[in-house]
Amino acid sequence: MWKLKIADGGNNPHIYSTNNFVGRQIWEFDPHYGTPEEQAEVEAARENYLKNRFQVRPSSDLLWRMQFLKEKRFKQTIRQVKVEDEEEITYEAATTAMRRAAHFFSALQASDGHWPGENAGPLFLLPPLVMCLYITGHLESVFPEEYRKEMLWFIYYHQNEDGGWGLHVEAHSNMYCTVLNYICMRILGEGPDGGKDNACSRGRKWILDHGGAVSIPTWGKAWLSILGLFDWAGCKSMPPEFWLLPFFLPLRPAKMWCYFRLVYMPMSYLYGKRFVAPISPLILQLREELHTQPYNEINWKNVRHLCAKEDLYFPHLLIQDLVWDSIYIFTEPFLTRWPFNKLRKKALEITMKHIHYEDENSRYINIACVEKVLCMLACWVEDPYGDYFKKHLARLPDYIWIGEDGIKMQTFGSQLWDTSLGLEALLACKLTDEIGPTLMKGHDYLNKSQVRDNPSGDFRSMYRHICKGSWTFSDRDQGWQVSDCTAESLKCCLLLSVMPPEIVGGKIEPERLYDTINVLLSLQSKNGGISGWEPAGTSKWLELLNPSELFEDVFIEQQYIECTASAIDALVLFKKLHPGHRKQEIETFIRKAVQYFENIQRPDGSWYGNWGICFTYATWFALRGLAAAGKTYHNCLAVRKAADFLLKLQLDDGGWGESYLSCLAKKFTPLEGNRSNLVQTAWTLMGLIHSGQAERDPTPLHRAAKLLINSQKENGDFPQQEIAGASLRTCMIHYSNYRNIYPLWALAEYRQRVPLP
Repeated sequence: MWKLKIADGGNNPHIYSTNNFVGRQIWEFDPHYGTPEEQAEVEAARENYLKNRFQVRPSSDLLWRMQFLKEKRFKQTIRQVKVEDEEEITYEAATTAMRRAAHFFSALQASDGHWPGENAGPLFLLPPLVMCLYITGHLESVFPEEYRKEMLWFIYYHQNEDGGWGLHVEAHSNMYCTVLNYICMRILGEGPDGGKDNACSRGRKWILDHGGAVSIPTWGKAWLSILGLFDWAGCKSMPPEFWLLPFFLPLRPAKMWCYFRLVYMPMSYLYGKRFVAPISPLILQLREELHTQPYNEINWKNVRHLCAKEDLYFPHLLIQDLVWDSIYIFTEPFLTRWPFNKLRKKALEITMKHIHYEDENSRYINIACVEKVLCMLACWVEDPYGDYFKKHLARLPDYIWIGEDGIKMQTFGSQLWDTSLGLEALLACKLTDEIGPTLMKGHDYLNKSQVRDNPSGDFRSMYRHICKGSWTFSDRDQGWQVSDCTAESLKCCLLLSVMPPEIVGGKIEPERLYDTINVLLSLQSKNGGISGWEPAGTSKWLELLNPSELFEDVFIEQQYIECTASAIDALVLFKKLHPGHRKQEIETFIRKAVQYFENIQRPDGSWYGNWGICFTYATWFALRGLAAAGKTYHNCLAVRKAADFLLKLQLDDGGWGESYLSCLAKKFTPLEGNRSNLVQTAWTLMGLIHSGQAERDPTPLHRAAKLLINSQKENGDFPQQEIAGASLRTCMIHYSNYRNIYPLWALAEYRQRVPLP
């Protein structure tokens, strides 16, 4: 049976930590763990997921929840409440539902103070990891049989009815994920016609019916070339000489968005080496299975720009294709021959230097999972027996997550993000007497998770920004600052700093908070918006060079509504509690941020969400930020337009529901059947409260709160529904804790700020 371990570094000599592994969450399989009854409960959860997987695609993330609730002997003792159709919500009923949710959520807190949980959803994350370990010969030693079996279950469970796999668990089938998951099944031991419900033959039929693997997009072509299932000549040029470009050029590595930069860094190393894994009998079989014509007859240069229509979200202009072809024609023939191959050798050395720098400064976790696998493979190619590769292997457990739908690869983890939001929700409940120990542990976790130092050495020459004083998305060891995670964590620490230390623990020293302010202020752009990781401001035209067909707005750093709102909210509170520190700069920051909101608001009153689905998410954040800055329905047109936008979308049951398709279409799209989603209902309820709806007409708020209260389960949990997180326009992310955090937070705000009998 599987067991989640917290803050455990194990005894591997190749792993190290900056804070004794606080925030680390890893799974292990123990055949002797769990009673027969507990094992039966897990199997029942699996069967229930299998039966209902086409109705609710994201998992309910039940395995660790079962474990924690049993370990803590949690039993809900607060009575359940229901509000009838014509019945008014009383203050007592709202309080009872909120308390039930708060006590349940508190029971899910880990021993080190954070909230574990799944942060996954994309279906292109796990296969490259399996491929990498297959290439290096470590698959069976890193993932014994039980792991490989769970990986296959995950792939089976998320196969679409048409036989393919989508970009994420709710998406239509595409070539990229169907090819990758088909290869993954074959590597994990399935035959050409094996797998549950003929998974392999159905997947292969989808691939061949849609033009074969030559239609896979750019990233897929690179992975197939690495495996020996494609030829590097059919890939867009990724010359490692790019990392030699001087800083003064408009197109240089420092101008790229950090995630994209760190994908193409190891990818360009592998491209420059023209690395191809040893050709095994399985690879020879796959060459026959994946292509519609004999492998040796494919004209690779002719398929360089070929992309299946199911994958083509960001079509490329002809001029871009000409640019990539020109780079290939005018560089590759020279850089692979003497004397120019000396430049290629130098470029590969510099590229590897950057890879090692990223590895060391993230404790071999890396910024995220796609980058992690590529960097690990590059280290193995450089030295199969070296410590760099061994250190990478030691950090693989940080990425593995297990739900009732099997083993998946996390984006990395959302420990800090979930914990900061969860603490804000609990603080809004004003239940200090009941949940004091939970608040103290959460406060201690934030204290130990703040990044204490900038990246090592001359970090700017390595394309890194300051991070001292920030918080990451996952844990401190990963080391990458994120503006909204930093702002939400700062706000929590400020709220806790004015509470009794004997209940919530001692407050963080002001100097460390000043470091946080320094990070936030450094990330505001000229237009007033806040970027996520590094300062934005690069020319927008560079986005036209984005080589990816799957994702949009990923080539350069952007400003984000959500990050800007989080920063305003935290800085307003900081200015109140620390009025003597950089007051003028903070006031200017807030004024410019408000102007940013007003300038980019859409005509219908909404804002586009980058990290959640979609217009409901961003509009809640914007209203929250505007309210913190003193903007109201009466003095701000943007608030009035936003409130009107949300009110028009309320459904008959009192809720709101928005499809992930909104992110792709950039237009509000309701859920199929006009269903409500509880997380999105909670966002909208809080947004309307921030707009002052309670003073104008509280009826829409009562209707939304009634839906939340009546949807609460017997134990205080809320049901898992559609996916709620978003990324890169097309890639949705499942945050399993959202179903607890946001309804709890919304009920707390409703109880506190809406008059009730």
